[in-house]
Amino acid sequence: MKIHVVRPGDTLWAISQGYQTAINQIILANELDNPNVLVVGQSLVIPETNREYIVQQGDSLWAIASRYGVTVQELAAYNNIADPSLIFVGQMLQMPYLMHSIQSGETMWAIAQQYGVTVNQIAAANNISNPAVIYPGGVLRIPAPQKPVIEVNSYITRMDDTGRRNVLSRGHLFTYLAPFSYKMGEDGSLLNLQDTNVLQAAKMTNTSPLLTITNEADGSFSSDRAAAILRNPAVQDTLLNNILAKMKEKGYTGLNIDFEYVYPEDRENYNNFLRKAVARMHPEGYTVSTALAPKQRADQEGLLYEAHDYDAHGEIVDFVVIMTYEWGWSGGRPWAIAPLNEVRKVLEYAITAIPRDKILMGVPLYGRDWRIPWVQGTYARTVSPKGAVDLAAQQGVNIQFNDTYQSPFFRYTDADGQQHEVWFEDARSVQAKYDTVKEYGLRGVSFWTLGPSFPQNWPVLHNNFQVRKL
Repeated sequence: MKIHVVRPGDTLWAISQGYQTAINQIILANELDNPNVLVVGQSLVIPETNREYIVQQGDSLWAIASRYGVTVQELAAYNNIADPSLIFVGQMLQMPYLMHSIQSGETMWAIAQQYGVTVNQIAAANNISNPAVIYPGGVLRIPAPQKPVIEVNSYITRMDDTGRRNVLSRGHLFTYLAPFSYKMGEDGSLLNLQDTNVLQAAKMTNTSPLLTITNEADGSFSSDRAAAILRNPAVQDTLLNNILAKMKEKGYTGLNIDFEYVYPEDRENYNNFLRKAVARMHPEGYTVSTALAPKQRADQEGLLYEAHDYDAHGEIVDFVVIMTYEWGWSGGRPWAIAPLNEVRKVLEYAITAIPRDKILMGVPLYGRDWRIPWVQGTYARTVSPKGAVDLAAQQGVNIQFNDTYQSPFFRYTDADGQQHEVWFEDARSVQAKYDTVKEYGLRGVSFWTLGPSFPQNWPVLHNNFQVRKL
């Protein structure tokens, strides 16, 4: 898979010819509604012919496997497809093997070098006992280069049929799914969540669901609601009993705790609650994870940060989701949602306090549209990455890219003369984030939130990593 940034004068036909890829494959991979309209600065993912295939209307996994000379079982296993009948238009499949016709004078070593694999890997894939002896005209199966294995979580807020379909179509790329969220009463009760649709989809895609609890009350995170739980051991016992019962009832595999804006004086109460939760959940076979504010130092001030003890969470729970997004928040000034230079500052601190193999780095799947000049008290409109590109096309403006933030943006003036500034994510920005995950050796990534249309993210993720299924 390649990433192409549209230049002045580009056409889809010329791009497809340059990469020797069928136009229809590019259209499907990027969900282009009008292939004749490209935006200068727009990033496109380009499937690599013979190595990647974008599912089209009427395809079956059997037909695709036959075309590429692999078995249905091999193709399904390599792409984490639990049910071979469950594939979706626009889904990128990667081939577990390439076919190489042996030319006169070629050696197994030279072939291995050409494809970036080892002689032993080729020998094993072809049941060759003596790699020194190969014959011109023969065909070798070349295993795809190994990719880093990570875990991927996605939060989801839509519990309807649209949410279900989102999970079905993307679930092969998730380790965990976290329906958001179960809210708590001050007495330790759980308010029910209509999560049946998305839980069924998670099961069908072999995705492990995490029951997520939050201290939300009346539509926002409540410091008082957290305090009511964290300062009362008896209420904690009731809450954990209710959580265990709900997890067993609905088939959850782990608990994710997202307590935000916790009073600083409840910091150690929160740590002790986590210890109690782990003591209850682990014997039952459940994991415990937390969502953490993006701190850049241990003593960072502010209600969002002070009660989140990175050292304690790193020691107590199985893994953490660091919420490395919302620099460009709806009520603030125009800014990249997850500027990479700021994300890296968080990670530089996090790895001093939390084992790297316990860290999921947050990745946003959305953008925002601000009115400028920005005025205190005004709020940005949330847009999907695809919606942002469509908006740039409608307004006839080019997309720019900030190298420091590793994020795309553009400005436009609407019909009323109001100026706007839009920041969002594209294939380049998420590639930079996935490179960062590799550089830091992290456990994986966590998306907020599944739903906004961002077609380029999924092939870029798939191209970079093998996603662990439990």
